[in-house]
Amino acid sequence: MTGVHPTMLILLRHGQSQWNASNRFTGWYDCDLTPKGEAEARAGGSALAEAGIRPDVVHTSVQTRAIRTAELALAEMCRSWVPVKRHWRLNERHYGDLTGLDKTDARKTHGEEQLHAWRRGYRTPPPPIADDNPWNPNHDPRYAHLPPEVIPRSECLADVVERLLPYWYDAVIPDLRSGLTVLISAHGNSLRALAKHLDRIDDDTIAELNIPTGMPLVYELGPDMTPVEAETTLARSLDPVAATEAAATVAKQAG
Repeated sequence: MTGVHPTMLILLRHGQSQWNASNRFTGWYDCDLTPKGEAEARAGGSALAEAGIRPDVVHTSVQTRAIRTAELALAEMCRSWVPVKRHWRLNERHYGDLTGLDKTDARKTHGEEQLHAWRRGYRTPPPPIADDNPWNPNHDPRYAHLPPEVIPRSECLADVVERLLPYWYDAVIPDLRSGLTVLISAHGNSLRALAKHLDRIDDDTIAELNIPTGMPLVYELGPDMTPVEAETTLARSLDPVAATEAAATVAKQAG
């Protein structure tokens, strides 16, 4: 990386969650990490420490798996004391009425083509979540302060970009401009949304990007808060080969 005093941004996808392990659409449903996910979070923190990259401030979603990933990674770096900010705009994509479904069962029910359109179509949201969906996360107390019209019932990736970018501009960029190294601990789709913005990925190509769990992506940003180096997103990993292999594994999963 170039520059004497680079502006550093770290993106870290949470480790494997309980519903990742059971192959279910998770979205806004809140679940914890598995033991494997905890190990991935620690490994991410260890990799950053070994590279000499230490965050000064952390931003997370309000979901447990991202919160705990940040906590475990920070502990591994002996930096549990750094300030942490949380916001729902960093949440995972809301999977609508797919929430809670086994991904293999969803494929059988809706067909491969329709499921692929919902999962990877940039502007194709799944059906809105039903009020009687037993896994409906919309009434979780962590969203009680939000106006009802703000809480999504379903989202495509374009929706995630739209709701995430105000937080990027209003909360993250001020920290970066003040010279702080920022860690964002979030989710596969919220980080894909931010990577799309930062790496200028077009609407079709973003469908092919998978973010591996627990592997930090490190950006050096210029004064305009865009990357100094034009690289592919996974090339920003501390171990690009391992990240590419891990991303290929994610791509093979049913969701």
